[in-house]
Amino acid sequence: MPVELANELWRLLGFPRADEGEAAFTHADVEALRRTATLVGSGILSPDRQAALVRTWGRSFARLAEWQTALLAELAAERPGDTVAELATLASGVVPDLEALQSYVWRRHAASAATRLLTTADSGTLTLSVCFVDIVGYTSRSRSLSEEELVSWVEEFEDSCTLLVVDHGGRVIKTLGDAVLFVCDDPVGAAEVALTATERGADPDDPFPSVRAGLAHGTVVARLGDVFGPTVNIASRLTTVARPGTVVVDEGAAEALTGGYSLAKLRRTSVKGYSRLQPYALRRVR
Repeated sequence: MPVELANELWRLLGFPRADEGEAAFTHADVEALRRTATLVGSGILSPDRQAALVRTWGRSFARLAEWQTALLAELAAERPGDTVAELATLASGVVPDLEALQSYVWRRHAASAATRLLTTADSGTLTLSVCFVDIVGYTSRSRSLSEEELVSWVEEFEDSCTLLVVDHGGRVIKTLGDAVLFVCDDPVGAAEVALTATERGADPDDPFPSVRAGLAHGTVVARLGDVFGPTVNIASRLTTVARPGTVVVDEGAAEALTGGYSLAKLRRTSVKGYSRLQPYALRRVR
């Protein structure tokens, strides 16, 4: 493999370029390059897909590694003795289990993704319901919380949303601190998630924060675990239109949702990229 390409892949993983002559690599890095070259040589990975895949790996595992290391560091600091030594001891004991569990989770998700792929005619373009659930007053609330309290609050929000989405057959695409982006094959599932989230946020006895949601239904482009296209953009714009505790949907979702819901046509609005976007307020039929 050309040294230039090896350096590019290293940087795409999120690591700085090593200085000339610096002992920065191990046999594991060489083995990783060999496996990469094998996949490229066999036609499994094209050069452009190779870069995109490595970049996605780097971002995903960097976040995971930061969280795991911070967790181990907290445990090591609570133990008597040298913190660095305790951290090394903890890491050597749990890393094999973490690697095995990460492989297990990846395989389960790979099987699920393969099942979804085999049931669609086009692997890149899909018809989905896309929804953003956004915390109301996140900035002002975060200023009044300590760092630990803020982390706990956001994690509880993300955990609750993830369980809610999964229970209705959806998939969380990404979390954005104060918002969650998810998709559902069925618009009813997406509507139920959004409505339940806003109802929980309005309940004074529920610790779930006050939220608003924007939901759009239509064609999206799925790539590397993310979704793109006008439907995603519209869902994002609708979130800014929604008032606290409400769900706003686009015309595609309004047409797909029938029975059990009421749709109030709102005034057309001008948002970034869309001069006359037609929103609808979604509610349950009591």
